[in-house]
Amino acid sequence: MKNMIVGLAVLALSACSSLKSGWDYDPSANFTQYKTYAWVEQKAEASGYHLDGLMDQRVRDAVNSQLTAKGIQRVEAKDADILVNYLTKVDKKINVDTFNTNFGYHPFYGPGWGWGGNMQTQTTVREYEVGTLMIDVVDNKTSKLVWRGTVADTIRDKNTPEERVAIINEAVASVMMNFPPKPENK
Repeated sequence: MKNMIVGLAVLALSACSSLKSGWDYDPSANFTQYKTYAWVEQKAEASGYHLDGLMDQRVRDAVNSQLTAKGIQRVEAKDADILVNYLTKVDKKINVDTFNTNFGYHPFYGPGWGWGGNMQTQTTVREYEVGTLMIDVVDNKTSKLVWRGTVADTIRDKNTPEERVAIINEAVASVMMNFPPKPENK
């Protein structure tokens, strides 16, 4: 069940306009030295959420594609400059909206008295889930986290495998857009 929820969380990462991505990095890290990468090896006893096989492969393929496009080559872990991993999480949120409606006219109200009629208040409460995908980059020599990117969106169901691949590719592209970070001009 947890795998299904997390899978749906990643599926949530759709619709360009609603994707919320961000990143942070270690400014002392020299990102120009990173030419090779490998995935962090998964431990059999690892706890926490992990995606099912198909979703896991889609996320990994999207990250691989982004890193390859940036000229960073995949190698064995012992030879890699950086190690890459991803995490997923689902948060429940509540949205409360209250609407006041006023309709009608009361003929006995004059200037300065305003409108009369009926006032109605309607409150709606909506619970929804937000899925977050975090991509971590660790310096293989120092074992220090040097970059983390996140992308989050409201969970929505998608029906076809093609839609799922497109959503994952879009989400990973939006978060990896700023990797490696550009040097700041001071």
